[in-house]
Amino acid sequence: MVQFMSGPEAAELIQDGDTIAMLGNGGMTVEPRLVYRCIGERFANTGAPRGLTLIHSAGIGDRADEGLSRFAQDAMTKRVIGGHWAWSPRMQAMANQGRIEAYNLPQGVICQQYREIAAKRPGLITRTGLGTFVDPRIDGGKLNSAATEDLVSLIEVAGETYLHYKPWRIDVGIIKGSTADLDGNIVMTDEVAFLEAQAIAQAAHNCGGLVIAQVRNLAERGSLHPQLVRVPGILVDVVVVDPDQWQTSQGVHDPALCGAARRPMAAFEPMPLNQRKIIARRAARELEPGMVINLGFGIPDGVASVAHEEHLMDDVTATIEQGLIGGIPAQGDIFGAAYNPQAFVDAPSQFDFYAGRGLDLTCLGMAQVDRHGNVNVSRFGATIAGCGGFIDISQSAEMAVFCGTFTAGGLQTEVVDGELSVVAEGRATKFVDEVEHITFSGRQAHLQGQTVLYVTERAVFRLTEDGPELIEVAPGIDLQTQVLDLMGFRPAISPELTTMDAGIFAEAPRGLTF
Repeated sequence: MVQFMSGPEAAELIQDGDTIAMLGNGGMTVEPRLVYRCIGERFANTGAPRGLTLIHSAGIGDRADEGLSRFAQDAMTKRVIGGHWAWSPRMQAMANQGRIEAYNLPQGVICQQYREIAAKRPGLITRTGLGTFVDPRIDGGKLNSAATEDLVSLIEVAGETYLHYKPWRIDVGIIKGSTADLDGNIVMTDEVAFLEAQAIAQAAHNCGGLVIAQVRNLAERGSLHPQLVRVPGILVDVVVVDPDQWQTSQGVHDPALCGAARRPMAAFEPMPLNQRKIIARRAARELEPGMVINLGFGIPDGVASVAHEEHLMDDVTATIEQGLIGGIPAQGDIFGAAYNPQAFVDAPSQFDFYAGRGLDLTCLGMAQVDRHGNVNVSRFGATIAGCGGFIDISQSAEMAVFCGTFTAGGLQTEVVDGELSVVAEGRATKFVDEVEHITFSGRQAHLQGQTVLYVTERAVFRLTEDGPELIEVAPGIDLQTQVLDLMGFRPAISPELTTMDAGIFAEAPRGLTF
């Protein structure tokens, strides 16, 4: 029978050495903030619980004190298996200093692994990760020397090579919902996504573990519509009620993010004409009617803004890995939510769709690109960003468009009379001889027959068997001094090299059409 407890009481249930499956997403969306805080405070005050293993598919926290950072205390946490690390600089530091065993696995892999654990199957078998840093022939997802256990192995099935991800025992699953009834049934009607809440609860329950659910509201027994229940009470052991529970890090409740209302389309203001918009406009030219697309965090999410401005969003369907289908993806810290979505699905199901080549096109970021066409977005020296859903998505889409500025660190540009002018060049080269971390494998993409573009504000490349080939240059840009001389390798240059479309550099929309 479900028990109702305070946050500190629930925190007392965590035992030394427990493996905890954590729910949450960047910007504190779907994050049981109170429970995480209480566990962290218990350790700070008493020294318990110790030696925890933490598993999380997405980033959790606020880049400061909340979420995963509550567990970033010496002796409290032993191991972290994370999909995305950028939301907790404190845990990043512990990984870099070898104070924890640190692993980075694809977000979708972690989400789907919970279902394998719940069903007591022998782990996840998938192609996701082949040729990237999670491939055991490279790093096996290990982020430091303290991580010695092999969590990923190669297997052959019917003559094909797959990765096998070893399952884990889940002792505690911590999830978040909106309302619980007195039987522990959980609805998520105020949340911006379902994520993998149900999968975590099933995995923890079937491991003989504990499921703790944080909610904002209580309801009478039998008062919740059964079709709205996302986590049934048979899976829930403890409910913690937090009447101050936030929808996101913004604090306020936005009904347009949970499907309770629609945000007027006129409320979405056009982007200013800057390098981000130039990149988004060029990427948007790859859209075709009827496409199902995915948009990544940062510059790629501007593609939705451009497509809306050009009246194209009614003809394509945007999705994001958190389980949103349709609508306009939110930007900034609350990326992972969407305004006016058409449908919510759980994250494991969304990743099933992606893994099966359901995506026509994805637009994702790029921090480094090398001569092989590999892309790095996951690690740069001491900075551990993590791959998030990048590997799952980039490997499975029919077409991948990587979006980013040509250089980084102080780049300033402006458009003058329809031409691009570099006011201040970025300090860091992004097109390098070898990437530091292979988050996307150019070789694997070529073997799979993927179409791949690399789009910047001044140049566009496409992936060939021999690596990136330059196919377009922005008007006003000198090919030699502002492109080739700033690259760590010499790309092939298409004999049909052209100038990027002038409409991309126009102040007003120029009738982008299919």
